Amino acid sequence: MAQQLSADSRFGPHSPAGEGWGGGSVVVPYTLRENNRRQVPYVFSSPHSGRVYLPSFLAQSRLDEQTIRKSEDFLVDQLFAGVVEIGAPLLTANFPRAYLDVNREPYELDPNMFAGKLPRQINARSVRVAGGLGTIARIVADSEEIYAGKLDPVEAIGRIETAYKPYHQALRNLLARTHVGFGYAILIDCHSMPSADGRPYDRDGGGEAAGRPDIVLGDRFGTSCASHVVHYARELLTDMGYRTVVNKPYAGGFITEHYGRPGEGLHALQIEINRGLYMDEARLKKTENFDALARDLRKFAKRIVAMPDADLGGRLPAAAE
Repeated sequence: MAQQLSADSRFGPHSPAGEGWGGGSVVVPYTLRENNRRQVPYVFSSPHSGRVYLPSFLAQSRLDEQTIRKSEDFLVDQLFAGVVEIGAPLLTANFPRAYLDVNREPYELDPNMFAGKLPRQINARSVRVAGGLGTIARIVADSEEIYAGKLDPVEAIGRIETAYKPYHQALRNLLARTHVGFGYAILIDCHSMPSADGRPYDRDGGGEAAGRPDIVLGDRFGTSCASHVVHYARELLTDMGYRTVVNKPYAGGFITEHYGRPGEGLHALQIEINRGLYMDEARLKKTENFDALARDLRKFAKRIVAMPDADLGGRLPAAAE
């Protein structure tokens, strides 16, 4: 029986200090669903499917309520909801990516977005900041500016303290519990990608534009996850009829890179689902294919968690062997 561990999904008022989550509020920044009894050494996360927009955030934005949602991994948490039934936890951000992106370093911030001085530890030279997609994004997916004016630096710190850090603390706890209980842990970080971005995907290497693949697996070019896990995942998805590639065009973000340490028995694999498979991207609506895809992803999860665990525990330091 799935157990809801977080508070309800409504959000309270958002103060100028960024206290929109936790603290005196009735809500928390994430939802954790898991069975009462853990059964598999896997953790699933959906950091970009949050879809509750604080009124104060919308008031700061120059975008309408439809446009600002273009950065969402639309209903990815629902696509992967079946993993809970097979004994794996599913961690989901409640806040939207346009508000705060936990798949970034904690302080990838653009000083030009703020009317005041930011902390010294910010990474203002990040490629992602330059592209407008830092921890607090400047733009949504179609390169449209989010904010009508500059933000107070206190706003950035508030979002990081009350939403970013609690999410990552919950993810660390899940992975630590899993590692202790099973000797290793595998994180599947779940995302969706636009069906097209103006750069046609070359399916066969011969110059034939074929659109994007159905699914992209990312392992930071072989550094975040044991290769046989990646190969097995690709094989499963391909056998199910999905055109699946690895690391092109997405190799994994901060979560995959930060938590993937195969030498220590911690593996992280990012999975990107083509939105054209399950939604009307212009209208932000499910299509008739949604339920079939969700069933296939549950089937995929059920098969991958049953994979033999050879060589997944990492290596102990020489003195401990």
